[in-house]
Amino acid sequence: MKLTVIYEDDNLIAFNKPSGLLSIPDRFNAEIPNLYRMAQAKNENIIPVHRLDRDTSGVIVYAKNEDSHKYLSQLFEGREIEKYYTALVNGRLIKHSGSIIQPIAENMAKRGTMLVHKRGKTAHTDYELLKEWAQYSLVKLQLHTGRTHQIRVHLQYLGHPVVADPVYGNGKGIYISALKKNFKNNDPLGEEKPILNRLALHSSTLKFKGMNGEEIIIDAPFPKDISAAIQQLDKWSS
Repeated sequence: MKLTVIYEDDNLIAFNKPSGLLSIPDRFNAEIPNLYRMAQAKNENIIPVHRLDRDTSGVIVYAKNEDSHKYLSQLFEGREIEKYYTALVNGRLIKHSGSIIQPIAENMAKRGTMLVHKRGKTAHTDYELLKEWAQYSLVKLQLHTGRTHQIRVHLQYLGHPVVADPVYGNGKGIYISALKKNFKNNDPLGEEKPILNRLALHSSTLKFKGMNGEEIIIDAPFPKDISAAIQQLDKWSS
């Protein structure tokens, strides 16, 4: 996978992480490719500060020295970094903006997954509709807390799970046949390839103050699959 640097200064470096790539090494299998090891080829001294889920794409930041690692870690822990995501979700939102403030806990019946539950920790996600089509919506989200799978769980709670989410949604991607009337499949094997067939969640922007007091805004453009899905939805899904 090709790594794209989207911001760099003396203290930090940011990449546009591809979907499907781990942020840091897997503790059980260090041989699985991960962005941290790949990024070390550019700067061997970088230090992880935060992470993204494997299937989430977008902005991820690494510190370039111990001082910046301490500084950035304090910003993340103190919730002093504005974190914005974009998601393609199933369905059309009744309310075009709002806040989801619901506690999130581990699902004891299915370890490794989460759910909204009163015994959980406070979680706060703001959302705003950017665009909608017949069956899907494009939503901007701001995280105010950082619970495991927070956006995915909160969007499931809202009734609009992220497209192709295999855990909190139906896992189905976006197909032209579901959008275009009289669709003809020209594949000789009769298999239609999806336009988008992975978790449609993208870390789009981080905003924070740098070590010298300057405002830093890091934007990650959509990857090709999300851009293609939006283009096809514009074309076929009124």
